Amino acid sequence: MSDVKLICDKSFSEVDQEVVDCFIEFQQALIDNDSDRLNDIVLDGVEFTNLIGKAQSKKEFLSQVTDEILVFTDSEILDPTILFDDEDTASLIATVRLTIKFYGNDRKMISNNVASFQKTDGKWHISKWDN
Repeated sequence: MSDVKLICDKSFSEVDQEVVDCFIEFQQALIDNDSDRLNDIVLDGVEFTNLIGKAQSKKEFLSQVTDEILVFTDSEILDPTILFDDEDTASLIATVRLTIKFYGNDRKMISNNVASFQKTDGKWHISKWDN
């Protein structure tokens, strides 16, 4: 059972769906606090822009998740749009409704997300996430 909901009426091509599925898998790994899966999905050197606009390294962001400073409990991805620079780089643009606990305080947040993806060894990975 997934805690991530895709709310969208459009159909995706096969390659668009691969990108969407990678983002869903990323969101679910955040909710599951699955550091191994997050490490696999997110490329090294990735910079995150967090909920308050601060840039963080992959290590900083993932440590906040694994140390349960940030606890994700559900995610709704609304009408994503996929754009390709070439066959190995893409961006997903969507509004995302997240329910998180930040330092123990429950928050429901709606944010505009831009996630960048890089395809390596036939698999999509997140190369940047602005939340």
